[in-house]
Amino acid sequence: MIDIEIISAALLSSGPFSIAVSVLLNILISVLGFIPSVFITAANITVFGFEKGLILSYIGEIAGAVISFWLYRKGLQSFKPKFLKNRWLKQLQNSQGWRAFWMILMLRLLPFIPSGVINLTAAISKTSVIIFFIATSIGKLPALLIEAYSVTQVLQASEDVRNILILLILIIVVLSYFKRGKNKEM
Repeated sequence: MIDIEIISAALLSSGPFSIAVSVLLNILISVLGFIPSVFITAANITVFGFEKGLILSYIGEIAGAVISFWLYRKGLQSFKPKFLKNRWLKQLQNSQGWRAFWMILMLRLLPFIPSGVINLTAAISKTSVIIFFIATSIGKLPALLIEAYSVTQVLQASEDVRNILILLILIIVVLSYFKRGKNKEM
């Protein structure tokens, strides 16, 4: 499990480079595509305060999404991942212009679609970098506001409440893992 205190300590020990380190961590998380950004958001809020941490996370997530898009586009143009069976993602893959803009924007607003999946799907679509950037910039803002507010509430909660939340998250992860396994058998 990723520890927010370790990330916070790394940012604090970076001194005048802490902002650059935060943005670079966000970019790395985005390029990897499977680590949730909530950990760096929590560390940013802890180290820089709510407003500055939110702004820094926003900048980092946008930079990470655009760099991921560019890297994925350069390296994976012929790649057709299995997750493209989702009807929204299929539509995005075949869209461009304003249609792509609205698809990316809507997908960014849906909390259950990972950012890395949207980045990858857009990268293998006909979407331009400019359309991707604008839609991502607008779509990430509400999601990041909710994430930052939630993180702040969890950080301010008692240790008992945090432990209960961690236990609930673990139960959900385990149940979804077993459910996914059952669905593969059918």
